[in-house]
Amino acid sequence: MAEETIFSKIIRREIATELLYQDELVTAFRDIHPRAPTHILIVPNVLIPTVNDVEPQHEAALGRMFTVARKLAADAGISEKGYRLIMNCNSHGGQEVYHIHMHLVGGQPLGPMLAR
Repeated sequence: MAEETIFSKIIRREIATELLYQDELVTAFRDIHPRAPTHILIVPNVLIPTVNDVEPQHEAALGRMFTVARKLAADAGISEKGYRLIMNCNSHGGQEVYHIHMHLVGGQPLGPMLAR
């Protein structure tokens, strides 16, 4: 069974933060340690620890994450010049909170994806 995460508490509004978007499937809010002028986290409301734990019943929430990313990028004024969507999986992938989440990052040139 998955463990409770800080994101679970944000989704239930037990931790105060400005929600940029919330519906029955996903919640979005600003990253507390932004890596770019725009850095938003989009999380499914159901706790899925890693991408390795995704099941067919999660497809609606995962699809919603992308349509919400599109909306939030437009709202932030970064859709025309571009942005990056990132999902990390497990420790080698850089995952820190074991509740899958998408990083929407932009507002400046982001450079290459990985250092060579």
